Parts: sequence; structure tokens; C-alpha cells
Amino acid sequence: MEPDETPTPAAEPESEVALAAPPANTPLSTPVEPSGAGWIFFGEDGLRSGWSLAIFTPLMILLSGAIGAAMLALHLIDQKGHQGALSSLLGELIPFLGLVGAAAIVALVEQRRGNLLAFNLTGPHRVRHFFTGIGAGFVALSALIGGLKAGGWITLTTATWTMPELVRNAALWGGAFLLVGCFEEGMFRCYLQATITRGINLWWAIGWQAVLCGLLLMRSKGTEGWGVYAIALLGLAPCTWLHLRQAESAGFWQAAWITSSLFGFVHTSNNGENWIGIFAAAAIGFVFCVSVKLTGSAWWAIGFHAAWDWTETFFYGTADSGMAAQGSYLAAKPDGNVLFSGGADGPEGSLLVIAVILLLLVTLIAAYGRGRRTPAPSL
Repeated sequence: MEPDETPTPAAEPESEVALAAPPANTPLSTPVEPSGAGWIFFGEDGLRSGWSLAIFTPLMILLSGAIGAAMLALHLIDQKGHQGALSSLLGELIPFLGLVGAAAIVALVEQRRGNLLAFNLTGPHRVRHFFTGIGAGFVALSALIGGLKAGGWITLTTATWTMPELVRNAALWGGAFLLVGCFEEGMFRCYLQATITRGINLWWAIGWQAVLCGLLLMRSKGTEGWGVYAIALLGLAPCTWLHLRQAESAGFWQAAWITSSLFGFVHTSNNGENWIGIFAAAAIGFVFCVSVKLTGSAWWAIGFHAAWDWTETFFYGTADSGMAAQGSYLAAKPDGNVLFSGGADGPEGSLLVIAVILLLLVTLIAAYGRGRRTPAPSL
């Protein structure tokens, strides 16, 4: 070989090139910078997140309304708000189907490869994360009940059900709360978290928080709104710091700040909620966002959410966000100081829930962090 000759690198095998497919959550076609007035509707990531939300929201409302009307016409549900296992299962099916339908249409409009899975549902070890979340949800809620029992703030008695009735109720409540987990996590940690992340900045995030807090100030008659105000205040400094550092992950955490506050906000409409329960809902929403960041998907959060609610409602028979259900394995009665017993709100309204959430956050980071972080899918 002559001194001025440069070796030519070997060509990459054709089979390996052919197998190098784009990630499942990327658009079908490579986004291009829109020209002219197209920038109003499209950005580098395709349809802008604001327009995506504008399409998704009315679609979900219309689809859920149509499905609910059909189920009423077929006498599958009633309007009396019964909290039995079967009626709850059928009732939870309505928003879940509305969410799936609306998200599927939006994914089709946005030409997202993978459709629904593009909204934070890809990632490694999804089945394992889901069942790990189920176990964590049962253990975390049981730890909370154990603390209440040790402090004398709850009384548990055995319900009088036959074994076939218990098995039936356990299965029906399991199905109902799986739908709750899929709907609420699908809404907040899947569609909203993924969509807001790609179109947010600090000033939009602060604007969202101002709107939520303003709405609460206008409509709130009690102290439950303080739970949302607390989360809005707690998130301001870290989100500002990430913005000033121009951190790559700033958009994700700003979106997490919004979706967590919004999660607490929607819980203010539940009967019997207190400010601790609202703060706990927003805080656990943030923990679920952390799980998405660490595991790469929302499956752990879905499993945890379903198991937490099932354990709370069916297994221990406590109130869940102020709502008492029928057909539980045990029956629970709060005792003593409402700050610790939770009162009508249930265990989620007890100060002890904050300690459980902090412990859960530390455990989650220890289990999935320390170099094993999986980037959350981006749209």
C-alpha cells in the first residue's frame, strides 16, 4: 500500500442495514420544518401539542358520552351512582373506551408509528414492570393501613360474605380498578405527559399552573385546593432551575409538574376529599411520572395504581378518595384524629400517606435508578 492511500472502510452488511428500523414511537415520515403558515399547526415533531390536545379533548368527551348513552339505553348501567363491583366495572369502561378511541384517532392523525403505544407505552420489560407495580401497590397500601392500625386510627372487621361472593367481588373489583389504572394513567402519564412534554416550556408551565390555581380559587369553598397550591409551589423552583440550565430533560419534568397538579385538581371534585388527600393524589402522580422516566413506560404506574385502589377498596374496605364501596373483604372504620385517620377521605387523607409516598419514591429510585435509567419515549 502506498503512503498516501487511505483504507476504505468495509461496507455495512446489507441485512443489518435493512433491520435498522426507526423507533416505534417516531412519525411514519421524517418531520420537516414547515414552510409558510404551516408552522402554526406543525413543528419539527409534527402536529403541535396544543392542536393535538384541541383534537383529543372534544373527541374523548364525545366518544365517552356516546358510549355512556348506549350503555344506558341497553340498561347496562344506571344513573343512581351505585358503588357495587359490577356497576363500577361497567361504569369505568365508559371513560376507558372514550380515551382509547380518542388517543387512537389522534395517533392516526399524527401518523405516530405504533399508534397507542407511542404514548409512553413502549420500553423494555413492560410485563415485568406491570406486575412489579401491582406488588408494590399492594405492599404500599398495606404499609399505610399498618401504620393507621398501629396508631389506633382505624378499626378493621371481617365482612360477612360467602366464599363465592368474595371471589366474585375480588374479580369484579380487580377488573374495575384495572380499568381505573388504565384510564387515569393512560390519560395523565401516557397521552398528556407525552404530548405536553414535546410542546412545553417554563412559561407555558407556569401559565398552566396559574390557570389551575385560579380555577380552584373561584370554585373552591373549602381547604382541599391547598393540596394543588402546594404542588404548584413545590414544582416552581426545580422547573425554573432546569430551565436556566437548559437541561435536556426540562420538558419532561415541566410536563410532570403540570400533569401532577392536574391530577390533584380533578380529585377536588370527589366527595369527602381533604387537602391532604388532594396533595397525596398530586404527589403520587409525580411519583408515577418518575416511574415513567426510570422504566421507560407507564406500565409500572398502571399496575401500581390498579393494585393500590383494589387493596384499599376491596381488600381493606376503606373509603377511596371519599367514596365507600360495597362488597369488600374487610370493613374499615376511621378512629381518632382526622389528620391521622383520614376521616371520610379514607387512608389517602391521612398525614401518614405522605410518609408512604416519600418512602415509595426513594424505593423506586433505588430499584430503577443508579445508571439504569431508561429515557422516556418522546413523540
